[in-house]
Amino acid sequence: MARKSFAAGMFYEAEKEALTEQIKGCFLSEFGPGKLHEARKGRDILGVIAPHAGYGFSGPCAAYAYKEIVENKLPETFIILGLSHSGYGSCISLRDWETPLGVVKNDRTFGESIMRNTGLKPNEEAHAQEHSIEVQLPFLQYISKESEIKIVPIIVSSDVPYDELAKNIVKTIKEENKKICIIASSDFTHYGVNYGYFPFQTDVKDNLYDLDNKAIKHIKNLDAYRFLEYTEQTGATVCGKYPIAVMVEVCSQLGRKHAKLLKYYTSGDVMGDYSSAVGYGSIITE
Repeated sequence: MARKSFAAGMFYEAEKEALTEQIKGCFLSEFGPGKLHEARKGRDILGVIAPHAGYGFSGPCAAYAYKEIVENKLPETFIILGLSHSGYGSCISLRDWETPLGVVKNDRTFGESIMRNTGLKPNEEAHAQEHSIEVQLPFLQYISKESEIKIVPIIVSSDVPYDELAKNIVKTIKEENKKICIIASSDFTHYGVNYGYFPFQTDVKDNLYDLDNKAIKHIKNLDAYRFLEYTEQTGATVCGKYPIAVMVEVCSQLGRKHAKLLKYYTSGDVMGDYSSAVGYGSIITE
């Protein structure tokens, strides 16, 4: 039985036609790429960071990453790393996932291989009402069109060492000779009283940009250790820091040297109000 959509009607439109138009609007938004995808370039996009807020806020930022994915070689499988906003530990899903755009198939065979090498256990309850992975799926469905995509959804929490998890994911990729793209679902700093984090009260926009861009600098250098160290030192509320760290480490262990920032903005830029704002970044590693 497929996992039913939890986020439809809250984070994105619940009806197929309306959702298709909403995603198209994300690409054409003033905060988005401004155009739909173009001809394929033939590169492999190995790693991606994309935000997971409501599409009206972070969708245009996510569109940058998905535009790069569709303009290049589609992998066999997308490993999607999310977090648990409810506090569940690290776990995997072996179910297919359903959205208003249809059902996305789970690559169970590959997922089971990851389980054997990592020790991760399936926990469908943890995934059932978690939006961080789900909000990536309509974008994948929109860009894949007639191509069948497969996913391995994984929640990554602080209960597993990020480097060990990454090492064993890499081991599985090599053993299976699998062409993958690994997506880390994360927003960046959550600022304001609502989030319990307000290290500055003046020049909020500039300070928020500076705070997140210093974190992004470590991601661009594919330095997961320094990235996590920075979030600890500053207290920066990057909700998906562990999924990001695993994605960065996987890319580094597979020989990549750098990541590229495609787009950064905040919900404050969208609303014109920085009293409570969240940073969004779209990043790729080729």
